[in-house]
Amino acid sequence: MPSHKSAIIEVAGLTKRYGEVLAVDGISFDVSEGELFGFLGPNGAGKTTTINLLTGLARPDRGTIRIGGIDCTRNPKAGQHLVGTVPDESNLYPELTGYENLSFCAALYGVPKQRRQRRARELLDVFGLTAAADRKFETYSKGMKRKLTFAAGIIHEPPILFLDEPTTGIDVASARQVRQIVSDLHSQGITIFLTTHYIEEAERLCERIAFIVNGRIVRSERTADLLQPVQGKNVLRLFISDSVANLFQDMSTAFPRYEFQSASDGQLWVESADPINLAPLIRFLEERGIQVSEARRHLPSLEDVFVEVTGIEADLMKREREKSGGGGAGRQ
Repeated sequence: MPSHKSAIIEVAGLTKRYGEVLAVDGISFDVSEGELFGFLGPNGAGKTTTINLLTGLARPDRGTIRIGGIDCTRNPKAGQHLVGTVPDESNLYPELTGYENLSFCAALYGVPKQRRQRRARELLDVFGLTAAADRKFETYSKGMKRKLTFAAGIIHEPPILFLDEPTTGIDVASARQVRQIVSDLHSQGITIFLTTHYIEEAERLCERIAFIVNGRIVRSERTADLLQPVQGKNVLRLFISDSVANLFQDMSTAFPRYEFQSASDGQLWVESADPINLAPLIRFLEERGIQVSEARRHLPSLEDVFVEVTGIEADLMKREREKSGGGGAGRQ
């Protein structure tokens, strides 16, 4: 549940259809002032559509949106001064320099000339782009483009920031820097709404998380509360020489306090509320012709909760990360 602070983003019954596709299906949620709220789900779940609805880039078919107490359902511009947006794809001008892009964005928000010039230089420094300030945006690397797009989203110092997949497709160092800036902004009291399909990123950054699948929110809780049920579990991953599907009944009889699951060919997962004694397990398997090449302790995480709640294998999310070209959310 949201904290005791008042809700600064209020969404009720939000629905958006594109032709036959129901992109957002009657979702409702609040985000408290100063909260870092995460929207976690696979590609195509409805994350970007939701942000587009909240920032006025799309109009809802049904439902209501209130930003900072202002009804923005039919007039998204009414709350625009309160909001900064970092879209998943850059919306900056390739022919302008980094400095010119930031100054232009600030002018669109009505920032006075001297202030916007000072603010542009300040943000170029914060994002490590001072040396590239006078280069055209089209010459920037992916990571540099992402960082300048981020800077443009906060040029007018908004109290609310929408981040759509902020570290997708950028290098590890740039992603680490972006995550640190997100944390710093949050510590300054800025309300942040962040979408991601990087489970590790959501776990690391967000105070509260909503899981969205097929346009619907399937669960929304404080991150600590989501993790609580799995924190006491002991989990072991064994790398084995052959399938153990025909041994499950025997293993359950021999080790009644353990739960077993074949994650894929060559892997066996063992879970227990008690500490797992590895030696008897290996002996049991080797007596039946199954060699164990490696055993790894697994620290339960938000990934386990996500798989349990959504039924979506974390491997799918990892493949999406690889497709997007980013190792950005790796544990650094």
